[in-house]
Amino acid sequence: MDIIALEDVSARAWPALHTARLGGWRLNASTGHTGRANTCWALEPPDRPVDEAIEAAQAWYAGHGLAPKFKTVDGATAPADLPARLIARGYAPNTETCVMVGPVGGMNDGVTLLSAPDEGFLAVMFEALYRDAADARERIETLSRIAPPMFFARISVDGEPAAIGACAVGDGWGGISVMRTAPKHRRKGLASRIVAALLGAAEDAGATRGYLQVEAANVTAIGLYEALGFREAYRYRYWAR
Repeated sequence: MDIIALEDVSARAWPALHTARLGGWRLNASTGHTGRANTCWALEPPDRPVDEAIEAAQAWYAGHGLAPKFKTVDGATAPADLPARLIARGYAPNTETCVMVGPVGGMNDGVTLLSAPDEGFLAVMFEALYRDAADARERIETLSRIAPPMFFARISVDGEPAAIGACAVGDGWGGISVMRTAPKHRRKGLASRIVAALLGAAEDAGATRGYLQVEAANVTAIGLYEALGFREAYRYRYWAR
């Protein structure tokens, strides 16, 4: 599969507040919380010597009041020795993430589909990220920048919002994101129902394939997605000092 093409699709499905390019390096900055919207994606060769590109990226992030961070993708990082160069500068990898791809289509089993987040959706977002309200706000602001078609899903239990998710459709892909379940409603199968409903909506909107990102350490979520037909395509990592 074309990893760089899917990375570009995923970038449009999670647009940063500020963007720039250093040749093939994509610079993304928002408010410093989510990895995808606050890192330099080193996907293709930069437009200058590598060490100069690293320094330029560091200066760009400093200009936005953020610590510089980089993203390297297995099989699609340029140059290939960038991890070694980052280690030499005091960076270390973190948040190893699996990109999984799978089929679209699915049944809607009691899931409310929305064209925009409602109060219940936002309530679950803030409750699930209760340790960092600023993180939740950045995610909500990012969702507002995604071009349609875009779907938001919510399940309520006994009248109480319990689980949410979203799906951006573009270039034939349906990208699942912001899967969150309120703490007291976890392990009830709600996430599977959310994903199935979103993939059904994505198919109706013209998507022929689905993708998502999940932290490699989250074996429970990976098992859930595998049960829905998703398989790992590649991995990426973030690098920070």
